[in-house]
Amino acid sequence: MTPSTTSTAAGTHSDSERPNDNTSSPLDPQLELRRKISQAIDEGHDADIPSSEGFVLTEEEELRRQRSIAERRRNSIASSSKRGGVRGNGNHDVEKGRVPLPAAAGRSSGEEDGDDDADSGLNVVWWDGPDDEENPYNWPTWRKVMNCGFISAMTFVSPLASSLFAPGVPQAMAEFSSTSLEIASFVVSVYILGFAAGPLLFAPLSEIYGRLMLYHIANVGFVAFSVACALSPTLDALIVFRFLSGVFGSVAISNGSGTIADMITQEKRGIAIAIFSIGPLLGPIVGPVAGGFLTAAEGWRWAFWLLAIVGGVLLVLMLFTLKESYAPVLLERKAARLRRETGNNMLRSKLDAGLSPRDYFKRGIVRPFRMLFLSPIVAIAAVYVAVTYGYLYLMFTTITEVFQQYYGFSTSMVGLAFLGLGVGSIFGILIFSSTSDKYMKRKSAEADAIAEASGGVKPDMKPEYRLVLLPVGALLIPAGLFIYGWTASFRVHWIAPIIGTAVVGMGNIIVFLTVQLYLVDTFTIYAASAIASNTVVRSLAGALLPLAGLPMYEKLGIGWGNSLLGFVAVALFPVAIVMFRYGERLRTRFPIKNL
Repeated sequence: MTPSTTSTAAGTHSDSERPNDNTSSPLDPQLELRRKISQAIDEGHDADIPSSEGFVLTEEEELRRQRSIAERRRNSIASSSKRGGVRGNGNHDVEKGRVPLPAAAGRSSGEEDGDDDADSGLNVVWWDGPDDEENPYNWPTWRKVMNCGFISAMTFVSPLASSLFAPGVPQAMAEFSSTSLEIASFVVSVYILGFAAGPLLFAPLSEIYGRLMLYHIANVGFVAFSVACALSPTLDALIVFRFLSGVFGSVAISNGSGTIADMITQEKRGIAIAIFSIGPLLGPIVGPVAGGFLTAAEGWRWAFWLLAIVGGVLLVLMLFTLKESYAPVLLERKAARLRRETGNNMLRSKLDAGLSPRDYFKRGIVRPFRMLFLSPIVAIAAVYVAVTYGYLYLMFTTITEVFQQYYGFSTSMVGLAFLGLGVGSIFGILIFSSTSDKYMKRKSAEADAIAEASGGVKPDMKPEYRLVLLPVGALLIPAGLFIYGWTASFRVHWIAPIIGTAVVGMGNIIVFLTVQLYLVDTFTIYAASAIASNTVVRSLAGALLPLAGLPMYEKLGIGWGNSLLGFVAVALFPVAIVMFRYGERLRTRFPIKNL
């Protein structure tokens, strides 16, 4: 009986060639890696595959890959026959389409002896050993910190734009002679609608062109449309420019987690994600504080001029310092260089899936929706984060009105009311970053000890270990909403509702970080698409839910309005329990096949 094969970008792995799960030593990193990849392939998804290990292809895509290799081989032989050799190298084997290769292009540890000649390890380009400095996992710490730092700065500036304009909305509405409460909210939240649309375009493009080019394009687009917002002649134009600014601002939000997965191993990823997430959650909170004083001093248009200036400085700095981290693109560049140097057109990257840019784009643009509709755990995470994210932006669009109406805050002072969300978010980040990686390592060590005592195989580091704090965040959100609503309703000292918003901010950041990192750990190479599916849903909620905020408070009052939100959050608390306790079962029982 012929053993079945499962295709990856690294070649075909037959069942007979896979390591035996019952005999492979947990101390052998290569056998452990192969075992994890085989298990993930058997389950039909890419969980636990490092981001540098390639793609799991469908049968149709594997056929395309083989045809691409065959065509490349024919072209190489024909070209070599015409030249009578390759750049004077008399050792070229025209029959097999090979040339002697440097170590960089030699047989990699992941290649199978059973591969055909056209796809053998002799023509596969991989890293120069486990310590290759070109491999982003082996970059020096300063390089990783620099890449993460600039991308985190992007994720601070783009969400900053979502709320920096909020204190200036009354001025803009007066200038454009509009009194609609819905439009007043929408002109703020339409930016988040751009966050929903952007990932659908930029997540698949990152698989074709890598991360670096998209970050540069995003910076240029963000600066351009920030300037357009500052010069807007009408309210309609302002709304359109705000939306397009949000589209370009979404790139770092949707691809940043994938960039971190490119460089940092799973056991160290918790702190990195926590630092990276400071920007998306503090940006919208710092925005109204700065926007309040800036609007009072210079007018609402200067909020956009400030964004253009900051974005422009970041654009220049990133042009000269940021480095590509996406392994498939790095290895394809290496393969192209070796093809030029050796004249062997058969050379290919180990991570080359043999797909055209069109196929890549189709896969990438469909994948977030396939994840959303075919994986219960992705759908549950998306809906739950969408509700909490919608609450956050509902507060962004209503805090100005609430504190001006109930406490008489001025335009410049009302921005300070947002500091409660900021302080709460900082505490949430500290709690998460100080516990997540430690808890994951402890649980993994416990599982390793049990496996060693029973003579079994070292188990995988489960992504569900990241969800331990999720129920805590799920409880803090409704608690903060009740405090905020009723203390403001009874006009208790202004510090009381701000404490309520701080509790909401703490709960929101804990929910956001746990789910974000859980998706990254679960769908490593497809982290960008997993985050994109989550971003689309939560951004729709962030854009549309605030439209109901001011009308809801007008009809129910601040107390019962926030209580309604709190009751919904309480009703959703079981979702956090389900994800924590049954996430692994849902993930493995309903795998996403053929992404």
